[in-house]
Amino acid sequence: MSLTPFRYIKTPSEIIQLAVMMSVRFPLSLRNVEDLLYEHGIDICYETVTH
Repeated sequence: MSLTPFRYIKTPSEIIQLAVMMSVRFPLSLRNVEDLLYEHGIDICYETVTH
């Protein structure tokens, strides 16, 4: 069994990794990343990425 940092989160790890990458690569806040992902059909709360 591999232990991932996302094992207790229901959101797919790929989505969290994308959100983190966007907030690091571009000068966006996590709330802006949340809005951008929502526009593309991904409903995620910014708090999911910060935990």
